[in-house]
Amino acid sequence: MSITGKFKTLGRRLDVFAVVEKLLTLASLTLVAITVGGQLGVMIGLHGRVGMLVGWSIAVVYDALWIGALRMSEIAIRQRSKIGMAVMLGLSAVAVGVSATILLILGHAKVFAFVPVAAALFMGLRLFAANVLADPATAAQIAEQSAADRNARALAAAGARHLRSEATTDVLAETAGHLAEMQRQIARADVLTKAQAEINEARAKAEDRLKESEKKHGVAALAFAGRDFALAVSRPAVTPGRVTGVTQAKAEIETVTPLSVTADETDSNRGVTQEPAEGAPALEELATVDGVDLPKPGVTLTDEQLEVVLRWLRYGMEPPRSYRQAQKEFRRHGFIGGEHRVRRIWGEIETREAGIPTR
Repeated sequence: MSITGKFKTLGRRLDVFAVVEKLLTLASLTLVAITVGGQLGVMIGLHGRVGMLVGWSIAVVYDALWIGALRMSEIAIRQRSKIGMAVMLGLSAVAVGVSATILLILGHAKVFAFVPVAAALFMGLRLFAANVLADPATAAQIAEQSAADRNARALAAAGARHLRSEATTDVLAETAGHLAEMQRQIARADVLTKAQAEINEARAKAEDRLKESEKKHGVAALAFAGRDFALAVSRPAVTPGRVTGVTQAKAEIETVTPLSVTADETDSNRGVTQEPAEGAPALEELATVDGVDLPKPGVTLTDEQLEVVLRWLRYGMEPPRSYRQAQKEFRRHGFIGGEHRVRRIWGEIETREAGIPTR
């Protein structure tokens, strides 16, 4: 066995409380014996060697009584004898009290009066540790079990936190796409509504300006439109020696009446019997010819897809559908497109149908 192992074994076998208790008990008994043995003979009227012998005899007997009481107290406690514990502990308490009183009253040992009390306290600690607490080996085993329990609880709590974290992460990963699409739809709706509001505001202002202009200048403008103007440019005719006259250059200003490319709010085909047009191409054929993706209901259409759908709706009947009829069929089939875009593209279709060149 190594030196370190020997010291550890010695430390486990060595009871510190017992060692200190024995040292204090020995010191207390020695102090009491010296104090009593030197003065008790004179106190009872005996002098010389006889008085010294009597005093030391009484001191030795008292010390033997104290030592015996302490020993028997320990045995009674270990045997769990209530009567023995009461008698021996009571006798020990009396002995400690008498010893402390003797040291306080007799001689110059007042400063050591606490020694018997200290010995009794250490004895109590030793008895408590020996009879109430577990031995070192058992205490170490209990400590290991307690540490294992603490570690198991800590691991279980960490596992529970990890599972909660994994569940939260899974939910976030599952809903990330939906949340992103939701935010995209919200942003799109916000942008489109703001844009539509600005368009409505601009149209309202334009309408107000037109009303004001018509109110102020409408009659004069119509009168002006009905006039023929000749722009005369006078240029002298040059002949040898003189100017003989002027040449008139006439430029006519024609009144241009623009074709309305926005759908009339009235239904121009009202009262007319319509039938499906013979040989009208299907929507898939029109989309293939124009090289665009097949328009699908429920999905916002591009301008190209809107044109394909509107042409399909207009020329699918004979005579062709009006704007209001086409709009009704457009919504019935579940196609999605803004009103302003549908009107614009419908106007372009009518413009091409009328043969009016576009810029």
